[in-house]
Amino acid sequence: MTHPTPSQGGTPPARASWRSVAVPSEHGGWGLTLEPVLLGLFVAPSTSGVLLGAAALVAFVARTPLRVVLVDTRRHRDLSRTALARRILVGEVVVLAVLAVAATVLGDAGLWWPALAAAPLVAIELWFDMRSRSRRLVPELAGAIGVAAVVAMIVLAAGDTVALAIGLWLVLAARATTSIPFVRSQVALLHDRATPRAVGVMADLGALTIAVAAALVDTDVVLGTATIVAIVVYQRVSGLRPPDRAVTLGIRQTVVGLTLVLVTGLGVLAP
Repeated sequence: MTHPTPSQGGTPPARASWRSVAVPSEHGGWGLTLEPVLLGLFVAPSTSGVLLGAAALVAFVARTPLRVVLVDTRRHRDLSRTALARRILVGEVVVLAVLAVAATVLGDAGLWWPALAAAPLVAIELWFDMRSRSRRLVPELAGAIGVAAVVAMIVLAAGDTVALAIGLWLVLAARATTSIPFVRSQVALLHDRATPRAVGVMADLGALTIAVAAALVDTDVVLGTATIVAIVVYQRVSGLRPPDRAVTLGIRQTVVGLTLVLVTGLGVLAP
């Protein structure tokens, strides 16, 4: 006697249920969360910064069960997945709180203002999450720019300057502003859908403006600004040929992000 598989109408295994409410499905989100952590620890390493980096990763993972709870609460339903997501979320919030308290104790007192500045962006993302519209451009940009504030927090935790903290945050904000619309347009082409050219042009202009502002705030990040220009050019040229497979596109964006982190960090640390 054969047992039915999930695709044949059987009951999904418990592990699949757990993964569906606990594991982020946004593969690109890992990179966009790690980039500010790596850049911050590269230019201003500290124990508090490591704790903040860990907290950022926990917060990214916690968004998945939080989204489940928000969606189900809005729809006035309490399913088995809702209860599971709630339990997982509580555990992650406890871990996040411990990391945040430890980072505050060990770091500089002013490290939290970037989080307050980013809070409206995170709220926008969660508003779309609650309505099951997290794949839209606005929440993706808001979330990526919001999480980029972590680099500013890590820099401030190590006692570095506010100008450097803002400059690095702006560099990563510029990266998200140009790369997210580009990736979305490439994925759309893979599915034979067109994206208005104006969206990409406006995103690139916005990214270049933000990158220039970063260099004006702190000249130490000028190599980061130059790298943003190179990324915009690279993506425009890439857009002229047939789109890559999703896996290849993801790998290339990972390389782009790590290159930005490395070049920007070296520029800051250069004598």
